[in-house]
Formats: sequence, C-alpha cells, structure tokens
Amino acid sequence: MRSYVLREGSTSLEDLAMVERDVPRPAPAEVLVRVRACSLNFRDQSILAGKYFGGKVPQDQVPLSDGAGEVVEVGEGVTRFAAGDRVASSFFLNWTEGPPRPDAGPALGAPPAPGMLAEYVALPERAVVPIADNLSFEEAATLPCAGVTAWNGLVLGAAPLHPGQDVLLLGTGGVSILALQIAVAGGANIVITSSSDDKLARAEQLGAKQLVNYRQIEEWGREAYGRFGRAGVGKVIEVGGFGTLPQSMQAVGWGGEIAMIGVMTRGGDTAPHPLMVKGASLRGIMVGSRAMAIDLNRAIEAADIHPVIDKVFPFEEAAEAYRYQASPHLFAKVVIAV
Repeated sequence: MRSYVLREGSTSLEDLAMVERDVPRPAPAEVLVRVRACSLNFRDQSILAGKYFGGKVPQDQVPLSDGAGEVVEVGEGVTRFAAGDRVASSFFLNWTEGPPRPDAGPALGAPPAPGMLAEYVALPERAVVPIADNLSFEEAATLPCAGVTAWNGLVLGAAPLHPGQDVLLLGTGGVSILALQIAVAGGANIVITSSSDDKLARAEQLGAKQLVNYRQIEEWGREAYGRFGRAGVGKVIEVGGFGTLPQSMQAVGWGGEIAMIGVMTRGGDTAPHPLMVKGASLRGIMVGSRAMAIDLNRAIEAADIHPVIDKVFPFEEAAEAYRYQASPHLFAKVVIAV
C-alpha cells in the first residue's frame, strides 16, 4: 500500500515522503480501515515543522489525525464494527468519554500513535466512530479534530449552545467555520471576524449575522461586544491564542464563556480581570472524546449539515495540500482524497 511518512527529525515539507508498506493486519480489538479521505489541521503543520509537543518526530511517522473510510477487516473480539461500515478516526486513542483526563493520549498523527495519511490504517476499535449517513468520506474527514473541537467548545461548558445565544468566532479556518455551521443549526446569532471582506461575505452566506474586519477595526473585541445590542456575547470560540485573548475577554458577556483553543498568536495582556468583573469563565479545549465525536455526527445528520471544504487534493499532491492549508487563501477545510 501507499503511505506518507514524516522522516525522523522532520522540520519541513522536504521531509514528507510517500513510501510503500505492507497492508497492516488488525490485531485483537482493532479494525482495519480503507482510508478514503483525510483532512489537515493547524496541528499537522506544527508536527511537520518539529514544533509540536515533544519536538521533532523521533522516528518516521505517518501524519494526520483526521481520516474517514470503510472497515475492511476486524480483529478478534471486535463487536462495534463489521466490514463495510463507514467510519472516521477519533483524535485521542484513550479518551472515550467523560471530562478531560491525563491519560487521554496519544493522539493520532504524532508519536507514538499511528497516522491516517495512508491507504490502510489499523486502529483500536475504541478509536473509531460511525460517520453520519448524510456525509461523504471527504466531508466526514473534516470532523475528528476541528469538528470535535468546535462541538466541545460550543455545546459543553458553563454556557452551552442554545437558541438565541450570541457567539463570537475568530477567523474563517476549519474550527471557526465548523463552529459557524453548528451554531447556526442550533439557532445562535453569530458575529465573526476576518481580515478579508471576501471571506466575511462567504461567512455571511453560511449564516453569520454580524461581520467584523479586524484590520479595519482595531478594537474588534469591544466592537463584537455590542454588535447585537446586548452586553457581550455568551460564547467565544477563541482560536487565536494569547495574542487575541485580551480582545475575546472584552467581547464576552456576563456569565459567558471563552472556549480557549488556539495557540497561533502570542503577546497581549492576558490578566483575567475582565472575566472576574463579568462572572465569565475561560475553559481550555483540547479537541474532545470519542463520545463527543459520536454526538457531533448525530447532530450533523439530524440537521443535515455539510462541512465546508475549500479544496480537495489527490493523494499524490499531499505536499500541495499542506502548502495550501498554511496559506492566507484557506477558508474552512482542506481535504486529501486517498
């Protein structure tokens, strides 16, 4: 079979290589998946560059956490799945349900876990979920990391998603656009930021009600605070990091919550006093559990949500998919067809 690997010590796309490997056989409690599509996340760029948790990959590593396909063989003792089932990967190998836990990992696509950018992958039964009937493999492949992150940030926590809730989304990447689609289906009011008026127009077509160009409005957090004529937003999906957190703390309303996801920016005054005054909270998000992935797929099927895919690249052009995903042109998700 064909598979991609990041070479030991990877620091750039020069270290991404296609190789030939034997098709794995499922061990007891494992399923063998014929992968049909994978998607890229910001995390995958960090692993490629050797800047993820733990530093450079210590051995050749199959990349990507997100993939979807069909089961072709099951190992001894598997009861949840059978050959022919349409499935997707679950981000963490050991976080099946409940609150965050210290032994949730490892996570797919980084040592010592397997990765999904291969024609066949053997995964533990507990690390696979059924995909929604309304989704193609390409659409389903967008969900394991970004989709579950958006679901966790929106639906759980101190200010869970509800009709009429005001929600602030930062940017138009994978997490934010999936959060937009989920929140719109849940009846929320969305204010979204971007530096691109064209991307804001696309977000408006997807259901965003208020648009803020942060290059034109420097104090975009204060701007978002009053856009719906109320005292702040009930939820912020914070994908920027410490550099944008001060603005998010300005935007959140009384009793609201900031779902802290991103690590892309640094700097800024992150003293939490604005949260104290408003009785708001800050909750750390690290993707989510298998149970959250199952709930997300059920909700997507019930609401007939179709994740937005910016571009689909063939398997042979995986490096181009990486380049596009890291470019300023990105809107929502990039997919690799396997």
